[in-house]
Amino acid sequence: MKSILTLLMAFATAACMAGPRARDLGVPFDGEPGPLNAITDVAGVTVGHTTLIEDLPDGNKVRTGVTAILPRGRDSNATPVFGGWHSLNGNGEMTGTTWLEESGEFGGPVMITNTHSVGIVRDAVIAWRVRHGGADADGYWWSLPVVAETWDGHLNDVNGFHVKQEHAWAALESAADGPVAEGNVGGGTGMICHEFKCGIGTASRRIKAAGSEYTLGVLVQANYGPRESLTIAGVPVGRHVRQKRAYQDQRPDTGSIIIVVATDAPLLPHQLKRLARRAGMGLARMGSIAGDSSGDIFLAFSTANAQALASGSRTTADFIVNEQIDPLFAATVQATEEAIVNALVAAKDMQGQDGHYAIALPHDRLVELLKRYNRYSPPR
Repeated sequence: MKSILTLLMAFATAACMAGPRARDLGVPFDGEPGPLNAITDVAGVTVGHTTLIEDLPDGNKVRTGVTAILPRGRDSNATPVFGGWHSLNGNGEMTGTTWLEESGEFGGPVMITNTHSVGIVRDAVIAWRVRHGGADADGYWWSLPVVAETWDGHLNDVNGFHVKQEHAWAALESAADGPVAEGNVGGGTGMICHEFKCGIGTASRRIKAAGSEYTLGVLVQANYGPRESLTIAGVPVGRHVRQKRAYQDQRPDTGSIIIVVATDAPLLPHQLKRLARRAGMGLARMGSIAGDSSGDIFLAFSTANAQALASGSRTTADFIVNEQIDPLFAATVQATEEAIVNALVAAKDMQGQDGHYAIALPHDRLVELLKRYNRYSPPR
């Protein structure tokens, strides 16, 4: 099983990193990206995927997976991070948020999967943490993992419960720094965005704030929105590219998106909650209204203050004052928008459950429209 999963993950990673990204097609974005333009530009953050694609003998189609984000890499279980979360519209799930709201911190990984696999992935994370670390200072094995979801039931046999413990473990064990696979990979394998094939996307920004330089990165699992509302760099792409819609009937703003924001800037929990809220402004740039049946849930964390969070009963934490935080707000909006477009650009056509089909965003049409609206930016 392990060798098969390793090959599948390697194949998915290679396939989803081989094509161009949004900037390569001439899409203009504000802000300066990091060297990888990925959430892993934030030092210590690692990402892993398990991608499950299989046509079963009974006719059902497996198009799903798991994505793992480790805020401190292998040290994530030992040292928590300050964090904050925000629900723009709550028709979705992110476990662990009650304690995050109460304490302002969380330990361990952030996992993203499909709607009906949240339970198994949550339990798998607990088992993985027990396997890789000791009890807490009081001698208790205690864990409230952060696990989020979007619904892939249009392309995936979502009620087949194909995500298992070993798949969550494989995503965790494969988590690494460096480039991040995008599109039809991990938890994003079966996702659809603006009725185009979509999935995982990421981007980053370099920031100057309070006299220092920092990095902010975003990773999204995008599965939301009707075709007509799709806007890229201010261009109403969805109004022009209306053929081959993923759904037969015209739908409202349904679906969901999970947005994870990471930064090395020192921020306190209430400031990270403010940062998480700004992810919704990047989503709005894409044309989303966070419709009634959409689950739009955002998480932000800071890798700073590791010493403060690992120390004893009394400690000191560093933080940027509120008056100096605006560059981080801007970076969150910018990187969120670009991460979603990267997810759309990286995705490939997919046929799935019950013959349902989702086409990828046509790159040539996107370039044509960018030029028509004078928004094309020649790749460097």
